[in-house]
Order: sequence, then structure tokens, then C-alpha cells
Amino acid sequence: MSQTFHTAQLHAPDTAIAPRLQHRIDRKTKPLGALGRLEALALQIGLIQQSETPVLNQPHIMVFAGDHGAARAGVSAYPQDVTWQMVENFLAGGAAINVFSRQMGLGLTVIDAGVNHDFGKRPGLIDAKIAPGTDNYLERPAMTPAQCEAALARGRQLAHALAANGCNCVGFGEMGIGNTAAASLLTHCLIGSRGGADLATVTGRGTGLDDAGLARKRALLAQALARGGQPDEPLALLAEYGGFEIAMMAGAMLGAAEKRMVLMIDGFIVTSALLVAHALNPAILPYCVFAHRSKEPGHTLQLQYLGVEPLMELDLRLGEGTGAALAYPLVQAAVGFLNEMASFESAGVSDQG
Repeated sequence: MSQTFHTAQLHAPDTAIAPRLQHRIDRKTKPLGALGRLEALALQIGLIQQSETPVLNQPHIMVFAGDHGAARAGVSAYPQDVTWQMVENFLAGGAAINVFSRQMGLGLTVIDAGVNHDFGKRPGLIDAKIAPGTDNYLERPAMTPAQCEAALARGRQLAHALAANGCNCVGFGEMGIGNTAAASLLTHCLIGSRGGADLATVTGRGTGLDDAGLARKRALLAQALARGGQPDEPLALLAEYGGFEIAMMAGAMLGAAEKRMVLMIDGFIVTSALLVAHALNPAILPYCVFAHRSKEPGHTLQLQYLGVEPLMELDLRLGEGTGAALAYPLVQAAVGFLNEMASFESAGVSDQG
């Protein structure tokens, strides 16, 4: 598969402003480093926006939904119909991500990347369907090279459109029965056993498999790996085992970083999409804020591989972008103290002598 999805516009933030940002942080009315990781977060956001006074505009959560052909083989505890039923729940405002988005004042858009259901035109839903679900990767590649490219390109376009509407902070979520299995395969292949990501380790219970179900899931994924191998090229790997929602999310992440947005990264499945995006262009990493550490066992290995620490550890494993939404107040707090907290000079407070 030729690698034709280009990210030439994506470059790491210029660090020339870093000393000025750090001085501004250090001169706030507090001991040096007393706000801990909020200080590093403020510095990161300032670098992303190339500003000593960063602002958060129209923060938004994008939830990508898609079905997986392998779900019908038994890699999930839930039937495939739950994907479209949960999309309906999102659109009705009744899911956890709806609750948290309302609470945090976040915009929310659901993207049908490839659900096996016809929703029609609906408010709050973007029809970006590549096909009604991927093929079963136990038998053949999940998607064709053209489908993979189309999903990436559509995701990039959606992120660019969000930026054009004024958004500069975006969180990523997903919905797709069977997508923890796809994320496990991608993680294993991208990190490898040298990084501790052997297939059994990164394959967790997903939506709640019992011991027998987990053993079956691991056996099925080993079968898929024996059929498809471990492609070295990230796009070929994504086409082999990925989901349309994972591919479209990876494209959206790259597109958002091209537009110098703050990317709020959720759990295991979202981070598997980021692993693909990172393999395509490592310059995406400085734009990413890692919301939380998921209970899915592979997530810790993903975070270790990327060399990052999440903001929270709440034992979440729901997906939908819930962790990203819950982390947003910390992003707000980092920007807030940088912009609003007095300095020793402005407050007339004596510094340490």
C-alpha cells in the first residue's frame, strides 16, 4: 500500500517562546513549581498557540462511530447493534459524553464513519460513512487501501472545518462494538513485544468479557495476526486491522494538529488512533494532552511508548471521549492561572529573598 496520506503542514511548535512563557509562569504568586503539572500544561498550551496569553475558543468533542466485521465473530460481549443504538443515545442527549459535555460547556458532534445503520439526516450527526462497517479481519483486510485513505482524508477535513469555525481545542471519542479488539491489534503491531505490548497483554476485557470470553477474544486476535501479519507501513496496518472510526479519528487528529489546536486524547481506542497518527508524523505529539489512564491494560503501554503522563487516573473504561471531557476543566485551569493570576510584581508580594 503506497503511503499517500500527507501531513506536510504539520510541524512541532516553535520553542523560541518557551523561556518567556516559563518566566511568566515562574513569576506568579506561588513558590516555583507549586502548581505542579498544571504549570507544564500551561507551558504546553502556550507553545501550541505561540502565545504568552493563550485562549480556549469553542472547545469541542468529536465522537467517531463505526462497526467492525470481526464483532460478529465474538470479540465483544455486546451485539453489533449496540453501535447504532448508542449513536441514537448520543443524538438524544442521554449518554455519559452528553452529560459531561453539557456540564463542561463543550460542543459535541457525532460522526458516522461507518456504522451498519441508516440514520438519515439528523441534527448533531455528520454522515461521513465510508461503508456500513469494515470487513472481518479474521478473513481479509478490514478495509481497502482506498477506504483507508478516504477515512483519513475525511477526518482531516472535519478537523479543518472545526478550526475554520473558531475551535482551537478538540477532544476525541469513539463508539464501535469490537473496537477494543482492533485497538489491541494496532497497539501490538505498532509498539511490539519489545515495548511489552505482546498481544495477550494488550488485549483486555473491552465492554466486560468474562474469562472465557477474554480467552476467545485473544485466540481470535492471534488468528487475525496469523492471517494478516504485521505490516511495517502504518497505513497498511490501519487498513489490515483498523476501524473506520479509528482511521477517521487519526486523520482528524493530524488535521487538528496542522491547525495548531489543543488535542485532548481519551483512552485506549483513541490512543490507538493516535499511535497511527504518530507513526505518520511524530510532530503531532506536542499538541496532545492525555486526559486519563484507562483501565484497559494496553493503555499504560501506549502511554509509556509515547513517553507521556495522563492528567487523571479514575479507572475509566467507557470511551465516548468521556475522559477528555472530564479533563477539560484542568486545561481551563492551566490557561486561567497563566492569564489571571497575579505576578509578584503586580501584586506587590515579596519574592523569596
